[in-house]
Amino acid sequence: MAPTPVSSATGWQRGFWCLMGTQFQNAFSDNALKQLIILVLLASATASAGDAEQDRLVSLVTAVFSAPFILFAMLGGWLADRNSKQRVMIGVKMAEMGIMAFAALALWVPGLPLKLCAIFLMGCHSAIFAPSKYGILPEILPHEKLSWGNGILELLTFLGVILGTVAAGIFSDVYKGQEWIAGPILMAIAFGGWTLSRQITSVPAADPTCPVRINPVTDLWRQLWIMKQDRDLWRACWGNTGFYFISALVMMNVVVFGNSVLHLSGFQNSMMNVALALGVGIGSVVAGYASRGHIEYRLVPIGALGLALSTVPMGIEGITPDAFRICMATLGFSAGLFIVPVVSVIQHRPSPESKGAVQGAVSSLSFIGIMAAAGVQWVARETFHITSGQVFWVCGASAIICGAYAAISRGRFIKVE
Repeated sequence: MAPTPVSSATGWQRGFWCLMGTQFQNAFSDNALKQLIILVLLASATASAGDAEQDRLVSLVTAVFSAPFILFAMLGGWLADRNSKQRVMIGVKMAEMGIMAFAALALWVPGLPLKLCAIFLMGCHSAIFAPSKYGILPEILPHEKLSWGNGILELLTFLGVILGTVAAGIFSDVYKGQEWIAGPILMAIAFGGWTLSRQITSVPAADPTCPVRINPVTDLWRQLWIMKQDRDLWRACWGNTGFYFISALVMMNVVVFGNSVLHLSGFQNSMMNVALALGVGIGSVVAGYASRGHIEYRLVPIGALGLALSTVPMGIEGITPDAFRICMATLGFSAGLFIVPVVSVIQHRPSPESKGAVQGAVSSLSFIGIMAAAGVQWVARETFHITSGQVFWVCGASAIICGAYAAISRGRFIKVE
């Protein structure tokens, strides 16, 4: 029997905002560690190699971070269905403190292997965390506030991305040669996330008798077959995958573009992502309020068109840093309009006892999209010799395809009942 939802209960605000704080910390720490390791590796590569080596390192780090989502997201979905999602998040936050201690060691020891291992462990942490984070939202929010809640979630996620990325640039410049100092700092921040996670609304296990699901291939295939029976859910799932493909390709390419074309420092390179992330946050909040208690699907093709148009000036030779920053802001705003309705559909459509499994499948596909982006980044630059600026046009073309796919799937809105 499905558990009784707590979304209609009074006093949901405290648990909701503690979830938002936990997610903000998670996004901050993920991006601070990943960006710091990228900057450390780029700094060492710049002294001995050119753009090709930088592309390889950025793609490698992205792939290593993404691999756990493909391997363990279904496990995270199973844990989210079989156990209280709040308890899963508490356990994940406890593990994060140990991962950050290991990251300090990895940053202290020269060489690539330990740094990649730290990135992989952080990816494992986030892969287990994601299904519970997204799956619990419909359980603790009143139904009519789901789109609004997703807008706030995306805003705080990308504010975490902003500050985490900026923090990585600060760590890279201030602690140059002693980047390991960032490890204890991130460990203390993880403790704060663990404290917040204990205040998230406690929800019952959705399906305590859920059978063990540990094979990522067979379980993903089974979930995809189930999801395909729901047209809205199926198209939202692939729209979400396309979004993560585009986002990853943009963010990987921004690092290389800022380093090799705009010749930015580590801090300036990190700051270039601020406009993007802030735009996503604002766009997400606008999408949440524009939905007015519904899931406003008309925003998806509008956001896709904005994504495509924003990338046009980014590939033009001679673009200035200020113009590029404006394009990043409009790109982010359009991305926010695109993703909020898509995520809301994915949360709303599954049955209560299968939300964790669906979120696990969606996470797996999202990071298959990110892995694909890492491959496209490498092939575009190495095989087809496309400039880093022109890669942004590939992102724009992909956005048009995603928007067209979504536009034929729904009409005006999906009513949340």
